[in-house]
Amino acid sequence: MANYAAARRAGDFLFVSGVVAVDPARGAIVASYEELPAQAREQLRALGYDTGQMSVDVHEAPAVAQSWLVLDRIRQIAREHGAEMADAIKLVQYFRELRHYAFYNRVRSLFYPGEPPASTVLEVNRFLPGDAALIEVEATIHLRR
Repeated sequence: MANYAAARRAGDFLFVSGVVAVDPARGAIVASYEELPAQAREQLRALGYDTGQMSVDVHEAPAVAQSWLVLDRIRQIAREHGAEMADAIKLVQYFRELRHYAFYNRVRSLFYPGEPPASTVLEVNRFLPGDAALIEVEATIHLRR
């Protein structure tokens, strides 16, 4: 969505820029469960999301789908640098509306089944890239090699 590095290494640390849930094929923000891979949908169903009930899913899907995709992208970036999600020592989480944090927090448990990293949560309703972006997350990852 912009011309900047997805991540930069400084010594034993990897600083991951703010990640939003963009489908690279379409260049658009994800807003539904149908835009996620099958394994993501299975994981989300285990949490009680992706119910198949339009009256429920239409309200939850944008925040839940974006949460999963953002965290999965951070996991991919970590792995590209020889790290795992457990190596993330700090997350800064930006929300268009703080009510989306509850959805995100449950999804985050899929990526951090134990204790999550140190976290900062901010509501920034006017400063996310594009109106459809509900969540943006930046990460600091400790590289052990």
